[in-house]
Amino acid sequence: MKAFIFDMDGVIINSEPLHFAVEAELAKENGIILKEGELESYVGTRADEMWSSLKAVHQADFDVDTLLKEANEKKLAYLHDANMEPIDGIRELLEQLKEKGYKIGLGSSSTVAFIDAVLTAFSIKDQFDVVLSGEQVAKGKPAPDIYLAVADRLGVSPQHCTVLEDAAHGVQAGKEAGMTVIGYVNPYSGNQDLSKADLRVEDIAAITI
Repeated sequence: MKAFIFDMDGVIINSEPLHFAVEAELAKENGIILKEGELESYVGTRADEMWSSLKAVHQADFDVDTLLKEANEKKLAYLHDANMEPIDGIRELLEQLKEKGYKIGLGSSSTVAFIDAVLTAFSIKDQFDVVLSGEQVAKGKPAPDIYLAVADRLGVSPQHCTVLEDAAHGVQAGKEAGMTVIGYVNPYSGNQDLSKADLRVEDIAAITI
């Protein structure tokens, strides 16, 4: 391994409940009656792709771009007021990776603004050599685009990269990119199938470098 790439939501921050709450509220306001577990099935994907899919599936009538803007504003406001901390073990893992000279990247499906807000709030932005949002690549997870782009910018071939993911779509993206994938079993991320991961952990502290 020469580089370690983090997902963000559900790996660095327990933000999935925040996303679920905002998305459920906006879905209801726009006439979408969600099935049980429906939002969980989109964990790890880009918000624009999720809302476009929900619009088609439920034959709803709303402007995706307008809804995305509203959702982002709500999430940023919540994050500002919530005083959240990184998931246990993340700070220590970042320190280990830095001390041992590995390159560190982040590839998240969240918006540039939300990623920046999280990393700034946690004062860990300078720990990453490369940070990319799903907004900055052609296709979101489960396509491998974002992880391939992070590896390219790090200057490391995919086979020498390890990815840390909490979502089925993210695990698929990492594997399709040709990387080693660690699946973090996070109960806040819903029922995620991490069976394709090379290794599964229930505690970030269990990851040894």
